[in-house]
This record gives sequence, C-alpha cells and structure tokens, in this order.
Amino acid sequence: MRLLAESYQVSGYFFNPNIHPREEYRLRLSETRKVARRLGFELIVESSDEKRWFALTEKYKREPEKGIRCDICYAVRLERTARAAAEHGFDGFTTVMSLSPWKKAAVMNRMGKMFGARYDVEFLEADFKKKDGFRKSVQMSRDMGLYRQNYCGCIYSLRSSKEKD
Repeated sequence: MRLLAESYQVSGYFFNPNIHPREEYRLRLSETRKVARRLGFELIVESSDEKRWFALTEKYKREPEKGIRCDICYAVRLERTARAAAEHGFDGFTTVMSLSPWKKAAVMNRMGKMFGARYDVEFLEADFKKKDGFRKSVQMSRDMGLYRQNYCGCIYSLRSSKEKD
C-alpha cells in the first residue's frame, strides 16, 4: 500500500469469501483494519459470499496449492474487486495477492486485465513479491506487530497444512 500510495490515491478493498474458519476471517479483517488506520487509507469491506465460493471450489478441494482451485479463487475475488472499483468510480484497481510467493502473479494479471475490461476500469499489473517485496512485507508486518498467517486462508489449504505437520 505504501508503494502504491507513492503514485496513486489508494483505497483498500476486503473481499475474502475464501478465508475460513470464521475466527480466521475476523482476525485477518481486524489486522487489515489496523493497517488501514496506520497507513491512512480508506478500507471498503464487502460481505463475503461463502456459498458461491464453496460451490465453485468444492470439487477442486483435493487440488494442490497453486492448482485450478486457486485460479477459481483468484477469479472470484478479482471479478468482485473490478466490479466494486467501477461502482465506486475508481480509475483502476490491482491486488496485493501477488505479494505472496504462493500466488501466481501472471495468472492474476491476466484475470485482472480481463475483468478490468469487462467493468471498464484499468487493472494495474503487478508482481509485488519482486524486488524483495515479500521480505519487506514480512519485516513491515513484524514492525507493526501484525499477525501473519501460515496458510492462504481457505479451508482446503488449512487442511493441507495440518496434514503436513
């Protein structure tokens, strides 16, 4: 957000129907609100559409991380973000999901451009993990005393991480 704020007027958008269990969702939303207050940006919170997310991903629950289930999850979230950006009159949108080494920036960038065109709002292509972005984000979250999750957020990823333990 700091990097984006150097060139853009920034607002945050929290739409994460993938995050489970509910306590994890509430914790991540609380931490996101904390970051918004500290960095001084507006945060728009969209109620999650868990039923739709589960309907679209359930048959791919055995897929590994970075598989088709993740692509579906990116699409659900990026489509809703593009629509919200258009509804709020924003010039453009991007996603901080590309900060994670577990996320496929090239796939998200293609989807973002497609949804941006659909809703007539520009998508800013990015791979925020590059140029040491991931390491910097970890340090910044430590400096701010933020919770850092150990799985992407979905119940399938949580189960997978527990099986590895």
